[in-house]
Amino acid sequence: MTSGDSLRKTHQCIVLFVSFFGWGLAGIHLGITSLVMRVATADLLPSTATEAEIGEWFGWLVCAFLFGAAAGGYLFGLYGDRYGRAKALAMSILCYSLFSAGTYFATDTWMLLVLRFLTCLGIGGVWPNAIALLTEAWPDVSRPFLAGVLGTSVNVGILCFSILTMYWYVTQEDWRWTMLLGASPLVIGIYAWFMLPESPRWLALRQTGHATENAVSRVTPTEIFRPPLLRITIIGILLGTIPLFGGWGVSNWGAAWASEAGDTSVAASEDEQQTSTSKSDPTLKSKANIYRSLPGSIASLLGGALAYWLGRKKTFFLLCLSCFICTQMLFRVESPNSDEFLFWTGALGLFSGFFFGWLPLCLPELFPTRVRSAGAGVSFNWGRILTGIGVLASAMALKKVFEGRYADVGLICGYIYAIGMVVILFAPDTSQRSLDD
Repeated sequence: MTSGDSLRKTHQCIVLFVSFFGWGLAGIHLGITSLVMRVATADLLPSTATEAEIGEWFGWLVCAFLFGAAAGGYLFGLYGDRYGRAKALAMSILCYSLFSAGTYFATDTWMLLVLRFLTCLGIGGVWPNAIALLTEAWPDVSRPFLAGVLGTSVNVGILCFSILTMYWYVTQEDWRWTMLLGASPLVIGIYAWFMLPESPRWLALRQTGHATENAVSRVTPTEIFRPPLLRITIIGILLGTIPLFGGWGVSNWGAAWASEAGDTSVAASEDEQQTSTSKSDPTLKSKANIYRSLPGSIASLLGGALAYWLGRKKTFFLLCLSCFICTQMLFRVESPNSDEFLFWTGALGLFSGFFFGWLPLCLPELFPTRVRSAGAGVSFNWGRILTGIGVLASAMALKKVFEGRYADVGLICGYIYAIGMVVILFAPDTSQRSLDD
């Protein structure tokens, strides 16, 4: 049976709608992490907090996102393999929406940290179930296009949020409204719970003689960590880690650098009454995010097609090389206020964006249907665990070694792309592989 044979076109469109908006609106939370968490930390910490202390808490909050998403991807991915992709996807959207609303009431940095972790459990659950459901509900020939659509959706969410903050500033005094905006997908989650059709491949697997319902129910949390899947899982995690660390451990330090530059200008203009040449630019961090997410939105749409045309391994290698060059140029500019900073931010956003069309196409190809949600979820979201460890280490170095200098941390973190050029050499080439049931 081919994917999509038992779903009418209307139901396929519903799957695409929920997947696109469920993951796309999760992009708001990626934007929140980049643009809001630093100013929220500055608001909740004592007024005597230094930039190094603020930066360290920013690193912890990035880790809350990454670790929460990793745990959610595994737990909701496992649920999707056992009980169905549709319900797991709906639950994931409801989870991140409800806890985002709760974050509005955070009163200290520890409460903010815990609530962000819980919010990101749901965000992590969306990706593996959305990509498994899309992969299995539509014909195989559509997969490169659908991978690009799903990869683009999150960048569209980041872009729209960044544009909004150009006009409705996110400041130390006014940031909580973004948490209510992050809760808006609640409506999508409720709709998905009642209306989202189940994967035909998953249903067929439960009903056929070679894989009964009991066999499906025996999908265990450790199966993908045992032979013969262990090697594939490790490779999948490494392939997921490179672009994720590039985004969170490189681009986010660039965003924090821009935020610091804009906020420092604000303080200077208020306290020292500087001239107009040094006046504040509260939109600098939003501009940087737009320069990053706009080309990223276009690139991620084409990422699946690029992997299809050039081959999975060659595409990954060339993207790593391009991103490495961009990071080394970005963090050597004199200041985030310069045009060079925005140019290299945009270039990095372009090349790194292709990864997020590549990942939805290639990671599911590594795993059979019975563990596809869990396998893709672990690959994408457990890459976040390694990324989180790296971000945490770099945040501690920011305080203790680099004395709050974001550029130095970002420059070193950019070497992750050099590692990626080595990792891809050991990966299997799935270019000629159809989905394995």
